[in-house]
Amino acid sequence: MTRRGAAARIAVLRSAVVVMACGASVVALPGSVAVAAPDVPAYAFADDVRRAEPATDTGDAVRLEPGSTYRSSLPHGVGTGSGDGSGDGTESGGKVYYRLELDAASTAYVSVTAIPRPGAALAVGDGIGVAVQNADGTSCSYDSATVGTSQSPRPITAWAAREIQPGRGLCQEAGTYYVVVEPVGTGSSGSGTGSGDDTWDLEIAPVSEPPVAKGASTNVPGTWNSATPAPPTGEAEPVHGGAGFAEAAAVAQGVWDDEIVPGQTLFYRVPVDWGRQLYASVEVGSGRKSSGFVVDALDLTLHNPVRAKVEEVGVGYGGTQKSAALAPAPPVRYANRYAPANPTKSLRFAGDHYLVVHLAAEVAEAFGDGPYGLTLRVRLGGSAQPGPGYQGRAVPNGVFGKDSGIAAPTGAGLGDLKDRTRAASPADGDATMRAVAAAGFGTGTALLLVLGGWTLVGRRRAAASASAAGQMRVSAQNPTP
Repeated sequence: MTRRGAAARIAVLRSAVVVMACGASVVALPGSVAVAAPDVPAYAFADDVRRAEPATDTGDAVRLEPGSTYRSSLPHGVGTGSGDGSGDGTESGGKVYYRLELDAASTAYVSVTAIPRPGAALAVGDGIGVAVQNADGTSCSYDSATVGTSQSPRPITAWAAREIQPGRGLCQEAGTYYVVVEPVGTGSSGSGTGSGDDTWDLEIAPVSEPPVAKGASTNVPGTWNSATPAPPTGEAEPVHGGAGFAEAAAVAQGVWDDEIVPGQTLFYRVPVDWGRQLYASVEVGSGRKSSGFVVDALDLTLHNPVRAKVEEVGVGYGGTQKSAALAPAPPVRYANRYAPANPTKSLRFAGDHYLVVHLAAEVAEAFGDGPYGLTLRVRLGGSAQPGPGYQGRAVPNGVFGKDSGIAAPTGAGLGDLKDRTRAASPADGDATMRAVAAAGFGTGTALLLVLGGWTLVGRRRAAASASAAGQMRVSAQNPTP
């Protein structure tokens, strides 16, 4: 039995259980859609995630440390935000606060991923807003993210920053800053009963970027190759997309085969070096029937190494195979941060970039529970260039290029990888460690065998050493996660 065939049978059995237990159906609410919760994996928080209690005022705000990942929560539907992190809404507007202690040299980024409850009734504009404010309440930056026209519950990410930039007057001082997270939208989120009261989980990931040498260019290149290359072809490699940023499956240039069920969100990560361009598209297979249409059913979003959204594309689905491709974007350059808008502005770091794929929950109502075949095509253009010359270490270490999780040959840039890396399924252990172990197996194990050969004395010790070497090979291929 093929992997997809086995998964399909499992999905049918699961769906039958869900339908019998819940009597799944679509419930229509004014301005919102509630779809019965599909049987999809829960969002995967980082293994070392720390709890951060949300505070309703700055006086009780918990400190966030760059390099750590935090789990928190946000009341949603109790009020709507102002759209800039400073409004009152109803009472506190549902805003929650966290604290940062920053120096006067490093740039701080904070991404917030909100996870609506599966089956929640959502309107187009429901989402979150994120701001970083100084001690005087001045907003350093603000961003928002919404579920969009699909109204399908899925993880959404907004980010904010305290940027150190030449000639910028606000938010350049060392001191205490606050991360403000608020619900935005109509306030219609809820259980589907019109209660208007729900709580969304949050994953918060602060990152610190060191300064670069003085005199670094602030000029954004005006020209770049904007042509769309042919997508890669050939036999697809199997991959299992992760259920969160921390569990994103490692992929490189090539064609990748996966599957997805309605309501599911899959995460993949692609290492992109300075000077390289990332092109990506995703295809979903046909369903069991081809009548009807779901608007904005398939969504592909690109996020940079600090999880900020770069660009997004969504397409409808009518039961036959459908594809969505990201628009061509400029090469990754440090100076892109001085561009006026995305996608250029967010293509400012080397490192792991994330491809996030979502299939709307409504697809199940119209075309069946799946799973649906999913093909991801990734291509890297351009050529690797030197980095900006950071004067210090990023936190977490290597987030902007080093220790990306896919080992490259000595002297090769992240985008020069030739070997495709398969992500492990949950039972296979951590995908990152498997990739590192696989890359290092050839040289590391050979060295161990040579050293073992020097210590061979007699046939018994030779046999024992051979047995030990065999155990080392197994350990190298299956490290402890």
